[in-house]
Amino acid sequence: MAIFQRSEVVIGAILLSAMVLIGFINPAFWQLDNLFSLLRSNVIIGIMALGVLLVMISGGIDVSFPAFAVAAMYLTIKGMILLGYDGVVLPLIVATLMGAAFGAVNAFFVHKIRMIPLIVTLGTGSMVRGFLLGVVGTSMINIDKMPRALIDFAKQDAISMRNADGTTYGLTAMVLLYIGLAILIGWILRHTMIGRGIYAYGGDKEAASRAGFNTGAIVFFVYCTAGALAGFAGLLHGGMIWLANPRDFVGLELDVIAAVVLGGASIFGGRGGVVGTMLGVFMLVMIKNSLIILKVDTTWQRVVVGIVIVIATAITAWRDRRRGA
Repeated sequence: MAIFQRSEVVIGAILLSAMVLIGFINPAFWQLDNLFSLLRSNVIIGIMALGVLLVMISGGIDVSFPAFAVAAMYLTIKGMILLGYDGVVLPLIVATLMGAAFGAVNAFFVHKIRMIPLIVTLGTGSMVRGFLLGVVGTSMINIDKMPRALIDFAKQDAISMRNADGTTYGLTAMVLLYIGLAILIGWILRHTMIGRGIYAYGGDKEAASRAGFNTGAIVFFVYCTAGALAGFAGLLHGGMIWLANPRDFVGLELDVIAAVVLGGASIFGGRGGVVGTMLGVFMLVMIKNSLIILKVDTTWQRVVVGIVIVIATAITAWRDRRRGA
């Protein structure tokens, strides 16, 4: 059937099967507090994955976004503390613009200098993280110094529940923020000229240029948006965990790229979608959560993530070859 040729349907079926299997092994998986915790763990990775999705559809790759996220988070919170500012909206805007500015540097080298995206983003990510640790500092900002308004904002729940013993748990409202951003990115990809241009550019750069698409605008939009989402997610992450660690997000690029590829995005560009990416993020988070419950060592968790990347990439390449045949 044609419906089973869609990546979203396949990954959804695999996800549901995995959930049933995990729930059979550990019935506690289906408890609401565990499911709410899983959804909470999706937020930061998911927001970053939306940016990486845009880059991958355009035929590029980005491994600099974790460095952009931690820089935007740490510098913004440092600035809030120095200025004695305790708001939410302005810092989120600042962190987002900071990430977009970093992304613009990537776009400049990719489009103007014609450099390979992987090399560019490796370099810019390393420079930004090195500057942050070498110039700004390496000390963590703990809950005692964190801006209270930022913590209160990230603590909001969309749904609150109470256990029989009186303890409470809930579904963070940040999930709604993540879903809202996903809807926005999905709308841009499906219903705007820049969205169509991203798919066209990822499919064939020369053909996209001859068709009249502004390839420069596409590249800058993709990398600036990826950087902006990383900056936004970084500051949100600080509020959600109640501290700012300049060494955070190390190695996160593997998880995010794995989730995007797992969600059906092509490593060769021109293919991918928001729904598939969200399902891929949930799948990866669920796998890692299940490994933690089973007390699997962190080192072996990285092995599993690596296996997921290899298998998902192999399936993507095989699918692309079949469609091209």
